Amino acid sequence: MSTVAELSQSLSLSDTHAFLQSVVVDHPVVSKSWLVEQALALLAQDIAVGDVLADPAAVKAYLRLKLGGLPHEVFGVLFLDAQHRVIAFQEMFRGTLTQTSVYPREVVKEALALNAAAVILAHNHPSGHAEPSSADLNLTQTLKQALALVDVRVLDHMVVTAASVTSFAERGLI
Repeated sequence: MSTVAELSQSLSLSDTHAFLQSVVVDHPVVSKSWLVEQALALLAQDIAVGDVLADPAAVKAYLRLKLGGLPHEVFGVLFLDAQHRVIAFQEMFRGTLTQTSVYPREVVKEALALNAAAVILAHNHPSGHAEPSSADLNLTQTLKQALALVDVRVLDHMVVTAASVTSFAERGLI
């Protein structure tokens, strides 16, 4: 059976759009929000069953659906166990159109409460520009240092827009 990420890669954007359009047109009770909820549920199942690092495309797709279309900044954390299986995704902080305040103490508290061994940090840029800022880089280092004190590894930090996801790990920034 194919994963959601494999299916999404096998269809072109126009094929995917045409399929979704036909579903919505042929079944007027099906709304776009329902489709997004269903896609999130499928992606959550994909990333929950094993090592999230084995399918980074599914993690990116999940985060893009979860955060990409929001009109304000949100900072979230994917908490993982020692085998890098998902414990939970938590929306930790909500901000304005251009910024959000992140408190490392709260991230550490939640990691300890969930008994997490590792995390993937994520936040969206409502502007549509997925390039990490210098503030994003500084925050990542601060969180990495704070979490290291309690033996929680930061595996990645992803900047999410509706169209793309930028991975700090893929760029060698972690």
